[in-house]
Amino acid sequence: MKPELLVATKNKKKLQEIKEILKGLNLKITSLADYPRMPRIIENGKTFRENAAKKAIKTAAFSKKLALGEDSGLCVDALGGRPGIYSSRFCGKDKSDRKNNLKLLKLLGKLPLSRRKAHYCCAVALADEKGLLGSVEGRCYGLIGLRMKGSYGFGYDPLFISPKYKKTFAELRSRIKHKISHRFRALKKAKTLLATYLK
Repeated sequence: MKPELLVATKNKKKLQEIKEILKGLNLKITSLADYPRMPRIIENGKTFRENAAKKAIKTAAFSKKLALGEDSGLCVDALGGRPGIYSSRFCGKDKSDRKNNLKLLKLLGKLPLSRRKAHYCCAVALADEKGLLGSVEGRCYGLIGLRMKGSYGFGYDPLFISPKYKKTFAELRSRIKHKISHRFRALKKAKTLLATYLK
């Protein structure tokens, strides 16, 4: 029987990305959708890494499974690093990817592309019922476009331009995005932690 890795998320698109990137590991990957009784985890950390660790530790403690916590977001230089850890809830309670993107465009106004530098950051933490096993981080640098483009991905992908491909993440197919993204870079490091643990 394959060892189980419980990913502390209910976000289907994020889970799909994680499954694709971790493909090749002999793991049964599940999510919080498979554990409806799991208590809600309040993301009140001051950094992506703190939030990822909290998700992993709480999920592992409750489920008694090997757990992966992930927290990621967009940091825009011209906005002093915002939205940062508040990326998914940038618009408050009535949030949606589209509303978050529109708010970002409004805040950046008519700034030229050269002043729209940003990076995506992803923190991944692993824990079992005994506690935290380790945490890692991955970053991906780019620019914020003047308008939304593309239909792939999620979050701020329609605005985040990869300088290498001169396209937004939402215009790139997953096979390309998953070789350059912040999530890929963090999970690549996490694979080493997983391999060591599974031995």
